[in-house]
Amino acid sequence: MNPILRLGSVYGVVAGLCLCCGNLQAQDDNGGGPGGPPPGEPGDGGPGGPGNFGGNGRPGGGFDPAQFQQRMLEETRQSLSLTNADEWAAVLPLVQKVMDARREAGGPGGPGKFGPGGRGRPGEQSSSEQQILQKTLEENAPLAQIKDALAKYRAARKDKQAKLETAQNNLKSVLSVKQEAQAVLLGLLP
Repeated sequence: MNPILRLGSVYGVVAGLCLCCGNLQAQDDNGGGPGGPPPGEPGDGGPGGPGNFGGNGRPGGGFDPAQFQQRMLEETRQSLSLTNADEWAAVLPLVQKVMDARREAGGPGGPGKFGPGGRGRPGEQSSSEQQILQKTLEENAPLAQIKDALAKYRAARKDKQAKLETAQNNLKSVLSVKQEAQAVLLGLLP
């Protein structure tokens, strides 16, 4: 498979994974615990087992978001053909700002698009504005209160989208046309 397409596919998953990293760290895949498979058996959560993405060697298994992000950044560096350490040092913070802003904005679909009752993706951290809007709906609040919560939620979403666009424009300004095209394929730029 073409490395660019492979990397593009991986970035498609990144948004979802980044949103649930905090919850994944707190969850146990029951590897070796009561009711789980014995150590050394498939699914034990050991190196190469579930949640280890190829065996990161963490005791007890589990997803290591820092290691995953590091791999994604290294693949981004290779895709953008940034072999010079100084060039990469200049571009890296801009790439990270885009990734952070995309996560804050809720990724490609925006926050709250999926899941039961439209409450977000599994593991997604909802904004305080989203929680307030959800609460007003659950409590069957007066229409004026719902309207106010909806306006605040939309304003917060608009602000996060503006921050994402600013981060993307800053990244685009330092890339060559070829690198910009690669960044679009990676999902960093629209």
